[in-house]
Amino acid sequence: MTTVLTNFDTWKQFLSERVEQAKKMGLNEDTISNLAFEIGSFLDERVDPKNDEQRILKEIWDVGNEEERKTIARLMVKLVN
Repeated sequence: MTTVLTNFDTWKQFLSERVEQAKKMGLNEDTISNLAFEIGSFLDERVDPKNDEQRILKEIWDVGNEEERKTIARLMVKLVN
């Protein structure tokens, strides 16, 4: 996972592949966004940003409330679709 997190484009590709897998499993957009929120929360609490893009996302995540963080998660899913 560390290698995936080092480069932002690699991270987006990894996330895109996971979103596609979730869709193939029959998960709907809301469920996928909720999972993205949970992953975002995990990364925020346990993983140091590895590049400038992740650092900016973390700063935005940290100042947002729960609803805003859910919006960020939905936008990340849209970004990689």
